[in-house]
Amino acid sequence: MLFNSVQFLIFLPIVALLYYLMPRKARSFWLLVVSYYFYMCWNPKYAVLIAISTVVTYFSGIGMEILRKKYPDRDKYAKCVVAASFVVNLGILIFFKYFNWLLGIAGTALHLSLESPFSFVLPVGISFYTFQALGYTMDIYRGKGKISAEKNIVRYALFVSFFPQLVAGPIERSGNLLTQIEYIKDKKIDCGEIRDGLCLMLYGFFLKLVIADRAAVLVDYVLEGYTYYGFVELTVAFVLFAIQILCDFNGYTVIARGAAQIFGIRLMDNFRQPYLATSIRDFWRRWHISLTSWFTDYLYIPLGGSRKGTVRKMFNTMVVFLVSGLWHGANGHFVIWGALHGIYQNMAIMTQSVKDRLGVRDKKMSFGIRLFKMMITFILVDIAWIFFRADSFGMAIAYLKQMTTAYQNISLLSLTFAWYDWLILIVAVGIMLTVDILHEKGYKIRQWIYSEGCGLGLRWIIYMAAFWSVLMLGVYGVAYDTSQFIYFQF
Repeated sequence: MLFNSVQFLIFLPIVALLYYLMPRKARSFWLLVVSYYFYMCWNPKYAVLIAISTVVTYFSGIGMEILRKKYPDRDKYAKCVVAASFVVNLGILIFFKYFNWLLGIAGTALHLSLESPFSFVLPVGISFYTFQALGYTMDIYRGKGKISAEKNIVRYALFVSFFPQLVAGPIERSGNLLTQIEYIKDKKIDCGEIRDGLCLMLYGFFLKLVIADRAAVLVDYVLEGYTYYGFVELTVAFVLFAIQILCDFNGYTVIARGAAQIFGIRLMDNFRQPYLATSIRDFWRRWHISLTSWFTDYLYIPLGGSRKGTVRKMFNTMVVFLVSGLWHGANGHFVIWGALHGIYQNMAIMTQSVKDRLGVRDKKMSFGIRLFKMMITFILVDIAWIFFRADSFGMAIAYLKQMTTAYQNISLLSLTFAWYDWLILIVAVGIMLTVDILHEKGYKIRQWIYSEGCGLGLRWIIYMAAFWSVLMLGVYGVAYDTSQFIYFQF
């Protein structure tokens, strides 16, 4: 079930209405049932995988507590439980996501034709809920008794499968989401929370339907026939892809946050104006924050982080980004995308190391310098996006070669876009940038809309303008067919 589908627009109000009408003690169970139903709308049999991950990590947490009480001086037993949990969960993830790819690599290396005996569709969201469940296991292990394992299986199962963020994140931590789930029974109806959630969802639909899906029309069109175009057309296409992937993924996250808020649950903000970053390191503090923090806490720091010198820090950084690329998909071009960002990061580390030795301190940036650094950062990120979006490494190289050597003079209006599509896209992106800049400067737009300073009349004008812009200017397929969110494939 897609957020941008008619089914979801029927599903959510019914779920919310029954949620607030039923006894509070039944709310967790109700959300668990509808979360599994939500997931099973894609493929019912794959719900078994979520159940396995849930059961394994649930009993891992309880098992660690029991072992630590019985053997307080032997932490190796708890470590064995963590290892077993990782083996089972990562084993399932690797089998369904990477088995056929690894088999193909083995066949190529051995010069053999190896055909997979398995034929299956990648389970939606498997990377997200697997990492969320494993994060909980690690939190219990590292807590060493300070963080208690969840004893209520319904609450824990809901933590793993909560439907707004189940298939594309954000990857929540137990300290945030599970804690809120424990107090669901104490929450009362908060009209302000529900209103804010609906406004968030409306903005998420704006990002997805008006910007991302409109940009996707041109991006897909150009990529299908990229050999016929030159520098201008191909550059415009990939600038638009950068906008598309931000609005698509952030649009999903904003809708997820809004839907969760209707039930009184606040999910973490997964994006903080990433294209306003002034460096690659700054970009990764703003982009897909939940995944970045997961890799930082559970991979980068265990590898040694920055504690063992510059060379080791650079090695650890490259490992994290290579794994991050592989996390996105079983294909070499994702690994190259991750490697590029690892190289970017290591260049920044080396530059900072030289500055530290010379005693050079970063000065406060002027507007011009900040703008220049933002442009350079965006260009570097966009080059990496070429490898991310291409179907293969070879296609990405061919695209770059075509972009830098061909100079066809084709009108942008001929690229399957009418003039009004360009106008809508430019205005919509302008609105998004304005919102991002205001957020960057600390202005709380939604709070202002709700305040008395906005006024009732202006407030409803804004509501209706946003609603009708999404309804009338959104991009829909035949018979209002919906397009899948990009990160569903990961």
